[in-house]
Amino acid sequence: MSEALLRDGLAQTTLHPLGLRVSHAQGSRITLENGKEIIDFISGIGASSFGHGHPEIVKAIHTQVDKHLHVMVYGEMRQRAQDEAARQLLQLMPDNLNSVYFVNSGAEAIDAAMKLVRRVTNRRKIIAVTGGYHGNTFGALSVSSNAERKAPFAPLVGDIDLIEWNEMHGLRAIDASVAGVIVETIQGDAGVRIPDAAWLQAIRKKCTQVGAHLVLDEIQCGFGRTGCPFAFEHFGIVPDHLCLGKALGGGMPIGALVSNKNYLQQFAHSPSLGHITTFGGHPVPCAASAVASCLLKEIDWERVEHVGAMIESNLKSCNQVQSIRRKGLYIAVELENTEVVNNVVQSALANGVLIFYFLSTPSAFRIAPPLNINDNDLNEAIDTLTRCIKRCGS
Repeated sequence: MSEALLRDGLAQTTLHPLGLRVSHAQGSRITLENGKEIIDFISGIGASSFGHGHPEIVKAIHTQVDKHLHVMVYGEMRQRAQDEAARQLLQLMPDNLNSVYFVNSGAEAIDAAMKLVRRVTNRRKIIAVTGGYHGNTFGALSVSSNAERKAPFAPLVGDIDLIEWNEMHGLRAIDASVAGVIVETIQGDAGVRIPDAAWLQAIRKKCTQVGAHLVLDEIQCGFGRTGCPFAFEHFGIVPDHLCLGKALGGGMPIGALVSNKNYLQQFAHSPSLGHITTFGGHPVPCAASAVASCLLKEIDWERVEHVGAMIESNLKSCNQVQSIRRKGLYIAVELENTEVVNNVVQSALANGVLIFYFLSTPSAFRIAPPLNINDNDLNEAIDTLTRCIKRCGS
């Protein structure tokens, strides 16, 4: 079949996808069918935080495949892979987050959280934040900020208001009519925007005062990306509900809504099956996720910070870099304009390093290497990026 027919038969998400033909991937490297190797400096957009094909994750997948695949819709049968994934994940959680509902993706976790806060509080209004990005399902898109991306699909879910990111005056909107407030702990699509701790703490306090629920979206910034297991740990707060995805599966598709069992039990009645999913909690991604949670407990956090600081200091030496926003290995590099960003991304790829764009922040590119990237790949990627930035920005 020709390349044109392949493109025509397989739906695309952009008019100009990278179009790279992948042969295999291991660790921090992706090998193309033509034999070229690329250092994946974005971890599959944050989904492969332990590198590609981690041997312990692959072993768990093979073991589970030999036992069974899908057997029944979520919740009707006890499956050891689900039990173990939940057990390992909840060991990382504060006491109030003691129950997990596994879904298929981070965006589905957001949709489930939206339903749950309305169900539990018997209120309708949901507050989201400017600059926020939560996914592309109908619900997740509704609480996202980018108006251009939302307009073609309007009208979206109603009773959703936006408040200004990192601005205290907007918190007046959180009142007794609000079911929940949905916030990315650190905004990803906005270019790794890190809020003031006082702002997040004020949201937490206001939600508690008026009986609204705080939902933190850590689909991208959670699960080790910011230099500790979960980003909320940096800010001295604990949410009522936590949405996870991406790295949770160690390269397999899975999402999770982590909450209190008293809240999640309300999906089970009035009506029953208040949230139901056929493939959520699939045993193979759950087997991978259980190992990913174990690996997260073993991460050398000092090295993660060292690697992040090393990337930052080297790239800051380039005069073309306007600024760098970073928490752990969650990094945005701001350049002069969109054209320079595009040139750097393309040049880096041509020279064997994969970095990528932000949807809503065209003047920056993203870096999010595997948490366990080895020194050789790290140094090669830094050297290549430094050369590309200096060449493209001059």
